[in-house]
Amino acid sequence: MNSRIERTLIVMPAFNEAESVGDVIREVHSKIPGAQCLVVDDGSGDDTTSVARAAGAEVAVLPFNLGVGGAMRLGFKYALERGFDNVVQIDSDGQHDPGNVPNLIAQLEKADLVIGARFAGEGEYAVHGLRKAAMRLLATILSRTAGTALTDTTSGFKACGPRAVKLFAEHYPAEYLGDTIEALVIASRAGCVIVQVPVSMRPRAGGKPSHNPFEAATYLGRAFLALGFALVRPASTLATKA
Repeated sequence: MNSRIERTLIVMPAFNEAESVGDVIREVHSKIPGAQCLVVDDGSGDDTTSVARAAGAEVAVLPFNLGVGGAMRLGFKYALERGFDNVVQIDSDGQHDPGNVPNLIAQLEKADLVIGARFAGEGEYAVHGLRKAAMRLLATILSRTAGTALTDTTSGFKACGPRAVKLFAEHYPAEYLGDTIEALVIASRAGCVIVQVPVSMRPRAGGKPSHNPFEAATYLGRAFLALGFALVRPASTLATKA
């Protein structure tokens, strides 16, 4: 077994993803032999837990829906308590290709947080209109904050090394978009090195998107509210935790 893979926990937040989560787990095991998966059932009302267990994943069940941030914080705590060095976040809806995981993990040799970027020259994923403008502006601001060029600051496909795992087990934000935008600010202010690698996105394998049309229409306001919360957080409380 690849020792780096052996020390890595794949964390998959899942809310009503019974249609797809089993196939994603099986694909993880096929493309990343030896990988260990933790599915965090985020208060699902369907058979997500039983499907995930049948596919060979460990499952942590939250009593009610906390959102991706809350589910991931549990995943980071689980990894820390069980001695994993690294955590890779993969969506349970099939949009992320597990075949990209070894490349993300390899980058942890030189970085604390690796983003699988959708707008870095690979694949055909695209956004339009106000959402596109917001994402470009966020990328510009957060690139300066992180001290490196970032094109996709809202990606949920990420690999975290030991320093980031320890930091996020205590400080991973649960608010909408906080798990992406605010998490990057927290990591950069704590001195973490952040890089990105290009990845391609796939269509959802099942289920429904977690946001509704109203949330999509208000994406700009929510995104910059999340950024504002991140920027007013005292940096001094984070550096000592990393």
